[in-house]
Amino acid sequence: MAAIRKTDSIVVESWGDTALLERFQLLSNIGQFDNAVAAAQLPPLTKLSLIYGENGRGKTTLAAILKSASTGDPAGVLERRRLGAANPPNIVLTLAGTNFTFQNGAWNAPTPDIVVFDDAFVSANVCSGIEVEAGHRQNLHELILGAPGVALNIALIGHVKRIEEHSKALRQHEAAIPAGTRGALSVDQFCALPDEDDIDPKIANAERALAAAKNAQAIQARGEFVALALPAIDADQINTLLGRTLVDVEADAIARVRAHLTRLGKEGEEWVGKGMGFLPAMRVDDGTEACPFCAQDLAGSPLLRHYQAYFSEAYEALKATITEAGKAFAEEHRGEVLGAFERSVREIGEARTFWGAYIDLPAFDLDTAAITRDWNTARDAALRALRAKFSAPLEASALDDAARAAINLYDGRRQQVADAAGQLVERNGDIALVKEQAAGANVPTTEADLARLQLIKVRHGGPVNALCDAYLAEKAEKAATEALRDAARVDLDNYRQNVFPAYQQAINDYLQRFGAGYRVDAVNSVNTRGGSSCTYSVVINQVAVPVTASEGASFRNTLSAGDRNTLALAFFFASLEQNAQLANAIVVIDDPMTSLDEHRSVATVQQIRLLLARVRQVIVLSHFKPYLCDIWKGATTGLRSSFLVRRDGQGSSIAEWDVHQDCITEHDRNHALVTGFVATGDPAQERPAAIALRPILEAYLRVAFPADFPPGSLIGPFIGRCIPRVGAANQLLSQVDIDELRALKDYGNNFHHDTNPAWQTQAINSQELTGFCQRVLAFARK
Repeated sequence: MAAIRKTDSIVVESWGDTALLERFQLLSNIGQFDNAVAAAQLPPLTKLSLIYGENGRGKTTLAAILKSASTGDPAGVLERRRLGAANPPNIVLTLAGTNFTFQNGAWNAPTPDIVVFDDAFVSANVCSGIEVEAGHRQNLHELILGAPGVALNIALIGHVKRIEEHSKALRQHEAAIPAGTRGALSVDQFCALPDEDDIDPKIANAERALAAAKNAQAIQARGEFVALALPAIDADQINTLLGRTLVDVEADAIARVRAHLTRLGKEGEEWVGKGMGFLPAMRVDDGTEACPFCAQDLAGSPLLRHYQAYFSEAYEALKATITEAGKAFAEEHRGEVLGAFERSVREIGEARTFWGAYIDLPAFDLDTAAITRDWNTARDAALRALRAKFSAPLEASALDDAARAAINLYDGRRQQVADAAGQLVERNGDIALVKEQAAGANVPTTEADLARLQLIKVRHGGPVNALCDAYLAEKAEKAATEALRDAARVDLDNYRQNVFPAYQQAINDYLQRFGAGYRVDAVNSVNTRGGSSCTYSVVINQVAVPVTASEGASFRNTLSAGDRNTLALAFFFASLEQNAQLANAIVVIDDPMTSLDEHRSVATVQQIRLLLARVRQVIVLSHFKPYLCDIWKGATTGLRSSFLVRRDGQGSSIAEWDVHQDCITEHDRNHALVTGFVATGDPAQERPAAIALRPILEAYLRVAFPADFPPGSLIGPFIGRCIPRVGAANQLLSQVDIDELRALKDYGNNFHHDTNPAWQTQAINSQELTGFCQRVLAFARK
């Protein structure tokens, strides 16, 4: 797969199996193409794409465009600017859904590997006309026609020059980075600092770690956070107590006692209650109870019985319960508790300030004044209710709405306090870690870590980042160029030492396949004042003919035009053998049939079919329809497509080409005609079907009996040759077949001018014709 290659405006990723040249999207102002946009609407090119066109219509222009697109060299396009065009060439090629555009004299990106065989290839690497010049041999030395070393020497020089440019640019980029920003680091060390996410929090953590390392003793002495909670006020429990009464005291007794006590005024109930305790001591002689105040007999007192029920033991127990509850509540919410809470808040705040220098802590902002105020309000409301209950133990009551609201507000404050303190307690694990790290911390190491993070922030922030990126980019480009230089040098050396013999063998293999009748020999590398060059000779009839000679036999006077073109094809195919990226290549072959003999045409068809399975795509352009038809017939249906370059006004355009119509033989048409008539019985096809019967028989006999029925033979004489051989070892047809063939011939002769002068008006019976058509088709299938 091709590596990702970034260009000025396109990012070309690894090309998959479907990365083909799909369309000539736009051809404007180049060669014969004025503004050929119709090609954009055509079906896409496929793995095998055939393009037919008459000479001069633009096939070579298409090949030149593809070659220019592959190399990125605009010369091949600019030199073919359409004559008289007001605007420069504008081209859009579509490969794998990506458009490659030639506009304003340049391509927006080079395409993937496209290898082109055309006249320019021959002229650059083999010969110009009949002459092999020094430039040809120099090119052949570097490439042997198409190898990766075609420009290795030039590339090597270019790489060396580019490395010098990189070195100069690096010095400029280095000087642009302020020395004060990189501390003790070199430019390479500073620029190589990797970026880190969340750098500011990391710096803050490093600063805390350094502070902890320097303050380890105080950290070990400082305690962790403790929980903080305010005493609860249980409104439901208070309401339960306020609602308690004595269920065995009659309501009438309670009412009468309460009425009397009201008349007694404040503290009347307490006074009477204490007085009831003196009754046993005030019994008179007859054992009846007397009034503790006036010593009168109470036997007739209407309130005494009610007093006894009211001020019973249960009453005393209830009062005791109320008293204890009040005392407990007052104790739990005494002023010292409030003071302790305020001290705890202050101590937690101080601890948070201390630990906040080393770890991240949640906020601890408690409004102690508001909490105290709401606490006092809720407490006082609860105490008032309890005191009122104590004053009237048997009177059921409940917290009023104001007291409820105050307690609920206080409960919210309690939860706020507990949550705030609890969040800090949850950080005690972090505090333990800080203590552990501080105990074993190394101050110089911690300082170095902090300094590194601070340098990273400087390196990847602000204008310094761009300066460093530019330096690194230049450095990476230099390293890449150095790698290219080293690889080019190795490849060039290997090429000279190992590739020449392999190319010679490959070239001769292809020459043999093409039936060339000659071979190349002594392919060697030589050094000349003009640079490295290649020498070779052509061996004809076991005689070595030099490619250059001032007199006698030489390349120019011993090889025909067909031989020279065959040699060029052999060089081209041999170069493909050495292409390490052959599987990714798009191979374009422009008019390989030029000056080739028929038997060499067959050989090139075979090689193209073999090549198709080894490359990404093959595009063949030719002015010779039969040649393209031969390629088409042997290709898989789903992998082939065909187009033609046709005249369009004063220029040319690209259209679909129906290869089938140019590949169909006369026999194919006759057979289809008769088959169609048998199937449909179309009256309009009666006479054409009748005329086609005899040619079908003749075509069959020419294939079945090529020695006895050569082209130009007649069926009648053939039957005459068959009769004497019936039953013999060399029998051609049985007697039954002879009789059938004669009957079919006689019927078919009715519709041909050489056997029936009235053939055009011969009457036709449709049913009879159908029967003979069926018999002819059956005979031709034997």
